[in-house]
Amino acid sequence: MKIYCYRRCSTCKKALAWLEEKGISCEVHDIKEEHPDVDELRCWYKLSGLPLKKFFNTSGMLYREMGLKDKLPSMSEEEQLQILSSDGMLIKRPVVIGDDFVLLGFREAQWEERLLP
Repeated sequence: MKIYCYRRCSTCKKALAWLEEKGISCEVHDIKEEHPDVDELRCWYKLSGLPLKKFFNTSGMLYREMGLKDKLPSMSEEEQLQILSSDGMLIKRPVVIGDDFVLLGFREAQWEERLLP
């Protein structure tokens, strides 16, 4: 299992502490330094079953600076994937990637349901 996070993000810190507390080990990746490429994002998107717009960090500075709120509705999936792959800070985090699932953001109840036996 992999987790993509940004260590300065308070939500990511909470998520990593939760994983440690529960004894769940993950391969940790810094989403800013090791951001996913288009093919990885496409795979995560399909595996997640979520709308692609959920993958965007809508509270991030870069999202706002780029005016993506207004641009995304008229963009194709491929264009959205290209933008997401251009900078890890555009991606909602943390992202947990398992063999058959993707979790976006840290919602404890959802994580407990998916990650605890």
